[in-house]
Amino acid sequence: MLKSDDTGKLVLRLALGILILLHGVAKVTKGVDGIGGMLASHGLPAFLAYAVYVGEILAPVLLIVGLFTRPAAVIVAINMLVAIWLVHRKDLGAINGQGGWALELQGMFLFAAISLAFTGGGRFGLSNK
Repeated sequence: MLKSDDTGKLVLRLALGILILLHGVAKVTKGVDGIGGMLASHGLPAFLAYAVYVGEILAPVLLIVGLFTRPAAVIVAINMLVAIWLVHRKDLGAINGQGGWALELQGMFLFAAISLAFTGGGRFGLSNK
C-alpha cells in the first residue's frame, strides 16, 4: 500500500476534494451574489454563478468518494479556470513576496484537477466497488 499509484491518487483526490469543498461551503453560507456580479460585469448571465455549487460542492464530493472522478476533476478544472479569469487574471504573471507565483494555490488546484482528469481516481473509490 505504501508504494502504490492508487494510494497516491487517493491522497490527491482527498486533498483536492476537501480543499475545494471548503471553498464551496463558504459559498453556501455567504451566497454567490458576488460571483454573479463579476459574471454580469463580463457580459454573462449572473445566474451562472450557481454553477459554482457544482464545481465546489458536487464535484469535490465525487472526488472524495471516488465516483465519476474524471468528469468531476474536469468540472473542478473548469471552475478554477473561471475563477482565475474572473478574479485573478491580473496576477497571472505576478510573483508574491516570498518569490512564489501569486496564483500558486489556484494553480495547484487547477493542475491537481487536470492530473486526476488524466489519471482517474485509482482503485480506492466507489467507482471500483
